[in-house]
Amino acid sequence: MQKTQIQLPDELYRKVKAFAAQREWSLAETFRRAVEQLFERYPQAPASPGDWDVPRIRRAGWKGLSAHELHEAALEDMSPRP
Repeated sequence: MQKTQIQLPDELYRKVKAFAAQREWSLAETFRRAVEQLFERYPQAPASPGDWDVPRIRRAGWKGLSAHELHEAALEDMSPRP
């Protein structure tokens, strides 16, 4: 088991401390349970831009563009403008 430190805003710390006390849990147990729920809710890492795939929709309105061209246009739209 690893030991670590975290920093919380005072108000959040008070809320977590009260939450843990109501359930008779330690702060460590409270955070372990919270992280486990976080991983249950978000089981996979988000896809990287290179993993993006065109949604398979019949009428998307982008007639004439290949999946590669549409992907390139989406990446260009996400790029910061000078």
